[in-house]
Amino acid sequence: MAESLLFETALKKAMALCAGREYCRSDIRQKLSTWSIDATDAEKIISKLVIEKFIDEERYCTAFVKIASALKMKNIPGETINNALGSIDEETYMDALKEMIATQRRKVKAKNQYELKGKLLRFGLSRGFESHLLYDLLNDAE
Repeated sequence: MAESLLFETALKKAMALCAGREYCRSDIRQKLSTWSIDATDAEKIISKLVIEKFIDEERYCTAFVKIASALKMKNIPGETINNALGSIDEETYMDALKEMIATQRRKVKAKNQYELKGKLLRFGLSRGFESHLLYDLLNDAE
C-alpha cells in the first residue's frame, strides 16, 4: 500500500513538473532517482508521462534548437551557447519572465482580458520565451 502511494505521489509530482516546463526522459529519471523511486517504477512513470504527452523529446529538442539558433544568428560561438544552455537556473528564468510580463502589462492598452493576453503572449514569444510558460503565467494571473 505504501509503495503504491509512493508511486502515485511520484507520478503526480512528475506530471506537475512536466506541466510547468519541458523535460526529457533523463531529466525525469534523475529526479525520480533523487526521490528514491526504484528503476522499475521510474520506467513505468516515464512511460506514462510519454504516453500522456507530458514528456515529448521532440518538443523538448525543438525548444533548445530555437534558442540555440537565435544565439547562433547573433554570431555567438557554439561552445559558449552550449555552456550557457547548460547553466540556466529555472527559478531565475521564471523570475525574469514574470518581471518582463508584469512590466509590459503596465504599458499595454487593451479593450479586454482576451486582447491583453494575446498582446502579452506575442510580446513574450518575440523575446524568445516558450509558449507553454507564457500560457501558464498568463492563465495564473487571471
